[in-house]
Amino acid sequence: MDTITHAFAGALLGKGLFTTRKSETPTEFSPQARVAVFAATLGSAFPDVDIFYDIISRDPMATLKYHRYITHSAILMPLWALGIAWLVRRAARWFGVEPPSFGWTYLATMVGIASHLLLDVATSFGTMIWSPFNRDRVAWDIIFIIDVTMTALLLVPQVASWVHRDEKQNVRRASRMWALFSVLAFAVSGIANAVGFGFSLWVVPVASLIFAAVFFLPLRRGWGLRIRRSTWARAGLVASALYFIFCAGAHFVALHRLREFAVNQKIDAQKIAALPLAPSALDWDGLIRAPNGVYRYHQHLGSSRAIDYDFYPDSPPNSLFDTAVQLPETKTFLWFARFPVFRAARVNGNRAIEIMDMQFVMNNRTAPGFTFRVTFDAAGNVIQKGLVRDAR
Repeated sequence: MDTITHAFAGALLGKGLFTTRKSETPTEFSPQARVAVFAATLGSAFPDVDIFYDIISRDPMATLKYHRYITHSAILMPLWALGIAWLVRRAARWFGVEPPSFGWTYLATMVGIASHLLLDVATSFGTMIWSPFNRDRVAWDIIFIIDVTMTALLLVPQVASWVHRDEKQNVRRASRMWALFSVLAFAVSGIANAVGFGFSLWVVPVASLIFAAVFFLPLRRGWGLRIRRSTWARAGLVASALYFIFCAGAHFVALHRLREFAVNQKIDAQKIAALPLAPSALDWDGLIRAPNGVYRYHQHLGSSRAIDYDFYPDSPPNSLFDTAVQLPETKTFLWFARFPVFRAARVNGNRAIEIMDMQFVMNNRTAPGFTFRVTFDAAGNVIQKGLVRDAR
């Protein structure tokens, strides 16, 4: 999941779980509460610090090797939280703020990091949560890697809390935030349609109505002024959890249908997965690795239409395949790729072997960076190898 959404999750958890009215813990708007919220937010964003390795490294396979590696480790999580909590407390004192107890700060940081790991494991990219002792990539395939519904559920309650905090400005704030989020919904739908993820026409107006209800209904009789920030945050946490559970249920149904499809088509399924698609939790890709290729079909859980599927066959094996798969870089790619398809190709007059990971194929185009190519000269020597950066 994207880092911004992770940060929203951490901030929501901080506001919902680490700000109270009890005197022995940070009260809602106290400096100590702000430090606890910051610790949870920083903890939730921290694991994605590994993206900088790809920027500074000369290794073209860095993203595959190291993204969601040790910074995403559940085993090392207590150690990361220890360092972050210490830094947060030192920074707070540097700014003249007395932080909450180390235990409280540490717990907030741990919860933030744990939320990051949970949301990443729930996607299809794969997360090495047992690293460095085990590099298996865990992927639950429950939510799409960029899920605007989840992002909105994590963000909107926090904005609503701010909107209804000030009696003199709440009407103006509500109007502006409703307009902003409605425009954002329209923009997201346009971007999604442009890249092939079609939004239904009713999604934007329905989203706008929901935003209007959240921002305007609490204005009635000053109701919103009586809702505490922690209450808004906890409502957001409940809504997010219910959405997560709904997506898990949708995944169960999609995977069950996929297995039935494999049985009905008499496919020898070596590997099978139902992968979430944007924009709806009802849209799923089904991928089946067979001995000679990969089956892929799209299903909408709200539709009873017959399934349309495509088959992506492997090219007939030859000696170049044997050479290509023995290369260390190829082994790294195959360790990462869940549904590889092997193709013989021609590149600038030379023979080549291409391996395409089908989980990143959308509308017959491969996402850049998820096809691996080995190019050979006429004598069968490797002259080039690496990720293909241009989508085809």
